[in-house]
Amino acid sequence: MHKAIRCYIGLGSNLDSPQQQVARALEELATLPGTHLLTHSSLYRSPPMGPQDQPDYVNAVALLETTLDAHSLLDQLQALEQLHQRVRLERWGPRTLDLDLLLYGEETISTERLSVPHPGMHERNFVLWPLSEISPDLALQDGRPLATLLSEYPIGTLERISL
Repeated sequence: MHKAIRCYIGLGSNLDSPQQQVARALEELATLPGTHLLTHSSLYRSPPMGPQDQPDYVNAVALLETTLDAHSLLDQLQALEQLHQRVRLERWGPRTLDLDLLLYGEETISTERLSVPHPGMHERNFVLWPLSEISPDLALQDGRPLATLLSEYPIGTLERISL
């Protein structure tokens, strides 16, 4: 059993009632073994990052504390995606639920299955703004403060919605 690690999970959905998909996934994160949901951001609506012929996304970020190792946590996240009937047809395509392990403590992980910090998270406003809502003083592994990244990636068309 590992000591408890704080980690951040990015959530996104744009199919089958996206707000409900993300809200339900937040509840389900709290039920993962050895894991506690500490807090989560508001929901945010964002235009699709990939093909533009798909609905807008609903995104959020959750802060968990877990005793699961990173790969076991990834397995649990992928199992939740399957519960939501996630189908992987195309990169950045529409999905019922996408769960990304953004940060796992202070660790940098690079394996065939997992890259932490999540690649590209530092340039996605739909990750940075919800993350700043729950951890405004956070700095990434490379030392860059979240506040600096927010100035580089403005909120733009990202729209905060209720949960």
